Amino acid sequence: MAQSSRSMEARTGRNNQRYGSQGERLVAGVVPLSNDKTKVLVIQSTRRGGWVLPKGGWETDEKTAQEAACREAWEEAGVHCTVQRDLGTIPEMRPASQLSSQAPKALYQFYEVRVDKEEAKYPEASKRARQWMSYTQAKQALATRPELMEALNRSSITR
Repeated sequence: MAQSSRSMEARTGRNNQRYGSQGERLVAGVVPLSNDKTKVLVIQSTRRGGWVLPKGGWETDEKTAQEAACREAWEEAGVHCTVQRDLGTIPEMRPASQLSSQAPKALYQFYEVRVDKEEAKYPEASKRARQWMSYTQAKQALATRPELMEALNRSSITR
């Protein structure tokens, strides 16, 4: 999804956050694949360390979860992307011990995207590394996040 202008500031806070009917935070994310679908781009988590997929809150000024997902891909991974496929919703899979006010229960909406361009400068470049991984590498890196593994498994990445 193309955006006409991209902010160099990442959105913060949850004032404009959308919530579902059960009070769960609505989160939009992407599975960013290389053109040949042999690699996925993962980013460093700012809270727990390790690797995650780009994702974040769907906000009230965004018409669609797809729009929010593409914004998150820009802010967190510095990529311009094109949505290829809707991967559907994924319910919260983390155990209660991993949930907190900073990481509340969520309902995830993921999209498979093609990475069209990677920028050197992007809003969260100073706090997040990014890395291209094979399916096998990503499976290991995302092992503690079953909802992210589910999104990866729904994608068309080469296994």
